[in-house]
Amino acid sequence: MPKEPSLPHDGSASPVALSKSATLLGVAQAAGVSTATVARVLHSRGYVAKETRSRVEAAIKAAGYSLNAVARGLRTRRTHTLGHLLSYMTYNPFFAGIASGVDDDAFAKGYKVFNVNLEGNREREHKGVTQLIQSRVDALIFSHAVDAGNVALAMAAGIPVVQVERLVDCPTHAVVVDNLIGCRQAMQHLIGLGHRRIAFVGADPARYVHAGPRPQSIENERLSAYVDCLRQAGISVDRDLVFLSTYPRRSGFPVAPGEHGAGYEPMRRFLGLPERPTAVLVTGDVFATGLLQALYEAKLRVPDDISVIGYDDMLAPHLAPPLTAVALPAWELGRTACELALRAIGADLERQVVVLPTRLNIRASTGLVPSSRAVR
Repeated sequence: MPKEPSLPHDGSASPVALSKSATLLGVAQAAGVSTATVARVLHSRGYVAKETRSRVEAAIKAAGYSLNAVARGLRTRRTHTLGHLLSYMTYNPFFAGIASGVDDDAFAKGYKVFNVNLEGNREREHKGVTQLIQSRVDALIFSHAVDAGNVALAMAAGIPVVQVERLVDCPTHAVVVDNLIGCRQAMQHLIGLGHRRIAFVGADPARYVHAGPRPQSIENERLSAYVDCLRQAGISVDRDLVFLSTYPRRSGFPVAPGEHGAGYEPMRRFLGLPERPTAVLVTGDVFATGLLQALYEAKLRVPDDISVIGYDDMLAPHLAPPLTAVALPAWELGRTACELALRAIGADLERQVVVLPTRLNIRASTGLVPSSRAVR
């Protein structure tokens, strides 16, 4: 477990540091812990060392609160509204699919949804959470959460929270997909077609740790499945065939003459290898747009010269050629998250983690390995 920050003096919480209007952050600072740790104590969920728990409880007591008052003080009536914070709603249709599922379920049950687009920014997330708490929403959904402290802030206000897909380390309800199975399905499909030089384009797990430890990393799961499938098939892992980056911060599509979509750079790099790949797995359809552009410029045909598999299946059916892709149930993720959030309102619901299946949709972008490899 991460070591808590050291405390001044004798380690006890200082009553001078807190007032009757103490915030979650104030309690955390007085106890010398993170806001996420305060949330765990408030909700009696997750591991907290005995000494740490005592410090947090002392800080809350010093502020003149009871544990229940802190957790429930703001929850006196319902507004029939939900808050939905989305990481990158403007550029990735996957998030639009999740939002649609949330909205449809909420509307059918008489709830209104306030959507907040975060653009992956923790300060924007903090402001959004604060405003939604002030608006007295009945529950919050994070798709995906950026910072654990912001999730803990909502939990400490007594608001039910549901995280979707990429989780931060807070004991909330969650709805996820089985990324290990999805990526394995894609790899097994390519290996079954005879491919051995399979490239991988995805997000770098190391670039998604700024919000603290995550109990579930979709980046790690997808990369691990890629590596495991190669090794199980007796294929060595070629680091030159792995390209890890960040998800694009805006549209994966070119927006001006001369610009290239996400995925263009890694494909150009692969094409410059002495022995290029015969297949590529991209872990997001937004990466596939630039990748196909690079192949078109190189006069390479899909799948005759190289096979391509996309991921999430939001854009894949509409590209040329239509991509074989791992389908993530975006709408169902949203619908299930909304259903779970509504169930948690006003109820002492034990933590729920729902895992949804993926599906491999085989289309025109994958085929047998070329009879002769092109060596440049």
